[in-house]
Amino acid sequence: MSRVLITGSTEGLGLMAARLLADGGHSVTLHARSAARAEDARAALPAARAVVVGDLSSIAGMRQVAEHANAGGSYDAVIHNAGVGYREPRRISTDDGLEHVFAINVLAPYLLTGLIERPGRLVYLSSGMHRGGDPGLTDPQWESRRWNGSQAYSDSKLFDVVLAFAVARLWTGVLSNALEPGWVPTRMGGPGAPDDMSLAPVTQAWLAVSPDPDATTTGGYFYHQKPRTAHPAARDLKIQDRLLSYCATLTGVTL
Repeated sequence: MSRVLITGSTEGLGLMAARLLADGGHSVTLHARSAARAEDARAALPAARAVVVGDLSSIAGMRQVAEHANAGGSYDAVIHNAGVGYREPRRISTDDGLEHVFAINVLAPYLLTGLIERPGRLVYLSSGMHRGGDPGLTDPQWESRRWNGSQAYSDSKLFDVVLAFAVARLWTGVLSNALEPGWVPTRMGGPGAPDDMSLAPVTQAWLAVSPDPDATTTGGYFYHQKPRTAHPAARDLKIQDRLLSYCATLTGVTL
């Protein structure tokens, strides 16, 4: 039995992955952004061991999630599933003055990676849209650029792969991988999404706990349990170091 923490797991793919893991006999800790959402999560998956609470749109909330997670003991795997989509019509500024998509999709997994007691496996959810991402980090907070929600999302999902590969390089004792679940009809994906919903949560659960040789590699990018080529920028060491340095500056935490 493995102990697994899944961020953003009150609904959608996070909750679906949690159900798969719980049904497989694993101990699952869910995450909700508020106490009310935590109650919804407990009702949705009574088999869950616990629910940690914290709003990942703020650095204080990210730290709260890490604190609550660590209070429950160590984990064998952490799945960084929480995220917001590509349909935000304008730039939203968080309490820290950061752009909303970047804060939740990039900075939260970075800071949680740095603060949660190091697990054996880390899983980062990306998207096929990461291939259209801009790795430049010239204006990551969209302070100068004209807002484009789709591009902001693509950039963030590219940075998730960059983060996964950077952690795989730096933390040799940890299996760190990224994946795309497919374009599926979740609230984020929309009702017209064409991919198979039943397959969407499988790869993250598999990477978190499976003893299969293909699941016990590191620095990989997967789609439906198969390796898939990621944006080449994700393996660029200069880009990895630039992202880590930028996130460290924002948070005061260095990986």
